[in-house]
Amino acid sequence: MSIEQLESVALAMVAPGKGVLAIDESSKTITKRFKAVKIECTEDSRRAYRQMLLTTPGLGDHISGAILYDETLRQSADDGRSFVEVMRAAGVLPGIKVDMGTTALAGFPGELVTQGLDGLRDRLKEYVSLGATFCKWRAVITINEDSPSSACIESNTHALARYAALCQEAGLVPIVEPEVLMDGDHDIDVCYDVTEATLRSLFGAMYEQNVMLEGTIVKASMVLPGKNCAEQASVEEVAEATLRCLRSAVPAALPGIVFLSGGQSDENATAHLNAMNQMGPSAWPLSFSYGRALQQAAQKKWAANPAANVAEAQQIVAMRAKLNGMAALGEYEPGMEAG
Repeated sequence: MSIEQLESVALAMVAPGKGVLAIDESSKTITKRFKAVKIECTEDSRRAYRQMLLTTPGLGDHISGAILYDETLRQSADDGRSFVEVMRAAGVLPGIKVDMGTTALAGFPGELVTQGLDGLRDRLKEYVSLGATFCKWRAVITINEDSPSSACIESNTHALARYAALCQEAGLVPIVEPEVLMDGDHDIDVCYDVTEATLRSLFGAMYEQNVMLEGTIVKASMVLPGKNCAEQASVEEVAEATLRCLRSAVPAALPGIVFLSGGQSDENATAHLNAMNQMGPSAWPLSFSYGRALQQAAQKKWAANPAANVAEAQQIVAMRAKLNGMAALGEYEPGMEAG
């Protein structure tokens, strides 16, 4: 894929009114989710669930791409078409999570670093042959009294930059995701400082690794107080702080930013995105790459009767995708939730 093609794919991922669906939960994570809704987690039940999501009528109206797990990229729908074929027919770009999860950062108790660089070049070649057009790598930054350390931030942003360079070498657009977790009792100002420091480190590392920003998408955290903070922030405060942080640390050359929901409620994730776009214009399109905030209501409906509730669950998926697509345009209103 040429430089121009990388730029074209990146721009398509943040097309007006569209965002990215994250269905890249590891087998361990989706087992927990299925257990919560009383569904046995098997290879076939995972395939059936993700088939429900990917065959949602009109999915491509508001979803530009979907991040898959390795298993899902290799699976097929009931009609024999690969999921990649299903997605392409719907106008949805196939993506793939390529990191191998987090491990303890040696010398820094309680802090994590993401692994998966070993052998990544060869894995990326295979993913290209399977039809992937973009990838995702997630780093995890935890806030507490003693963290994050500068070593944790730098270790993770260096890995993100190396991953991004390898992706572009293989002709794949990298989504770089430095997630600042909501866990903790820190206030919104602390989250701002940590998020800004992480983003500045990330773009410094990508510059050093010759990553082409025009062919890269950032999956960013919103600037939020910790979920145990006594003083929670309003929608407007979150939107203002997040925009201020991004404008301080993110170069204008980036083609777009998609936000993770990070444990927010469906409605809050949508409202925060909408408020940011209403406060614009920004140097980049601001859109979404939600997992739970696009899936959880539909998953509950599907799990109640997987054989009979597919259409109803898909209606929920389509509605949440539409609401977030409206938020990406700054045209969402809370009253739309009733629809």
